[in-house]
Amino acid sequence: MSSISLQSRLPRTYRIKEIVQETEMVRTYIFDGSLGAKPGQFLMCWMPGVDEKPFSVAFDDGSETKITFFAVGPMSEALAKAKVGDLVGLRGPFGTCYEWDAGDHIVLVAGGYGAAPMFFVASEAVKHGCTLEAIVGARGKEHLLYLKELESLKHVSLHVSTDDGSVGHKGYNTEVLDMLLEAAADPDAKDPPIDKVFACGPEMMLKSVLTVSEKHGVPSQLSLERYMKCGFGICGNCAVDSSGARLCIDGPVVKAEECKKISEFGKYHRDDLGKKHEF
Repeated sequence: MSSISLQSRLPRTYRIKEIVQETEMVRTYIFDGSLGAKPGQFLMCWMPGVDEKPFSVAFDDGSETKITFFAVGPMSEALAKAKVGDLVGLRGPFGTCYEWDAGDHIVLVAGGYGAAPMFFVASEAVKHGCTLEAIVGARGKEHLLYLKELESLKHVSLHVSTDDGSVGHKGYNTEVLDMLLEAAADPDAKDPPIDKVFACGPEMMLKSVLTVSEKHGVPSQLSLERYMKCGFGICGNCAVDSSGARLCIDGPVVKAEECKKISEFGKYHRDDLGKKHEF
């Protein structure tokens, strides 16, 4: 793990360059400036007088940075009231990132607004000759995100699932994952075998991704979400049972073998006071 510069631990103000209303409750903010984030890392976003919260990076190309968020709770609701030209405090990037090898065949599994960081992965991985299968799932078609963006990338095949069957596969995105891994394992398959599975979304989805990936013998990397405060391992608020891993520095992207050491994975998480909340 590389050391984090002091400057990145302190918030700097970035101006909102553009706002995209993705759905009724989900917005994307495009900031004028780069924090040098890698796919899977997160930023701490600060609204003075309100709160500071972690947000996954949806894109960072060296000149601008994007975050996509669901407006729920005091901080994100306050953030949603910001307008183009307003300044927002950002610091980071923090945490681990997704790792791949050039030419890999990768399946991306996105649930809800997990589609945003998965798009960031896809946009970078294709630069290294990777072929990707992007599975985007949501409750219904009105909640699907980043479909056009993923479709616009070369060497990316889009697969959609909705719980209500309003578009794509009716059911869970992990069912689509199971079918893709099954097909890729066929000796007569036209496509190359799947090398890795990356996932971002609700934790029960991630647990299912781990189960399905292990069933087919494919390594996975999962983005785990916990209540993060400092972002660089000092406060210990995001430490998990029973490994004690601090997900702000040992995560949020965690490989399957490390996920299995986390006893609370898929069972419960702790709030800002340390109280357990079952999934």
